[in-house]
Amino acid sequence: MELRQLGRTELKVSSLCLGSMTWGEQNDQDQAFAQLDRAKAAGINFLDTAEMYPVPPRAETYSTTERYIGNYFKARGNRADWILASKIAGPGNGISHIRDGQLKMNRQHIVTALDASLQRLRTDWIDLYQLHWPERSTNFFGQLGYRHQDQDQDQDVTPIEETLEVLDEQVKAGKIRHIGLSNETPWGTMKFLQLAESRGWPRTVSIQNPYNLLNRSFEVGLAEIAIREQCGLLAYSPLAFGMLSGKYEQGARPAGARITMFSRFARYTNPQSQAACSRYVALAQEHGLDPAQMALAYVTRQPFVTSNIIGATSLEQLDSNIASTELQLSTEVLEAIESIHTEQPNPAP
Repeated sequence: MELRQLGRTELKVSSLCLGSMTWGEQNDQDQAFAQLDRAKAAGINFLDTAEMYPVPPRAETYSTTERYIGNYFKARGNRADWILASKIAGPGNGISHIRDGQLKMNRQHIVTALDASLQRLRTDWIDLYQLHWPERSTNFFGQLGYRHQDQDQDQDVTPIEETLEVLDEQVKAGKIRHIGLSNETPWGTMKFLQLAESRGWPRTVSIQNPYNLLNRSFEVGLAEIAIREQCGLLAYSPLAFGMLSGKYEQGARPAGARITMFSRFARYTNPQSQAACSRYVALAQEHGLDPAQMALAYVTRQPFVTSNIIGATSLEQLDSNIASTELQLSTEVLEAIESIHTEQPNPAP
């Protein structure tokens, strides 16, 4: 398993990161433990979670994922073997069960959320603490274009300066080692970097945004930032909620699959996405490749990607995902992927 530098830090993370958002909803604790053991045996040392997991977020399951991970660390005694990432939830998105739904990126919420995560995770530190999505009004979660809403002052949005100052305090206290962003824009990323440089606050080391064959919008404004500023992408949804595996072809809805179980996951199922997805699946099959492995290999090979976040609900899926690191895509396949992308660019931002 290839190890890559996380930002400008001394940490080396595996090119694949184990995602955990199904644990507590589609996977029970024993299954989560089995995935962790299998990933570790394969050389994965990077684990991503969030206070709001599992997904879809519900009051009944809130923070179950972090509890599973904490129980794993206690049972295995191997916390130091993992580079652990978690996230603080942002406002909106119908989340009313976390801190009464009045979520902010201010001192009160960051300290409260971080301390609770540390307790659940049974650890004294989090290696990478990420802001799950911006507090301000901007384009993320499927919004490709930016439409300005001059409501920040009315909404009492926490200044980025305050957010960074509090995170600086947590780093100095030893609770977190490094900070990262998620679902962020080019402006937001550069603002965090500029303030960190001018104020001597922690520098953002990564940005966790969606990136897959159906959504390459990261390339437009953020890829250059990721490379030049050494603030690499932690790519989430590399299989577009499983669409790129081919299992949903021809309208199929396998039992137990995420899109089958949860109607809210419609981001990658619009007609344009389904048409493009069918072309990518057919391309893989034409070249004797597993469609999911082709899609994952494409993401992992990008020069702006630090780590590719894989998720699985079974060990068979996990093994297949891990095997994608052995796949070298031919020039012919890469050219065909670019051809499809040119004709059907970003159908599911």
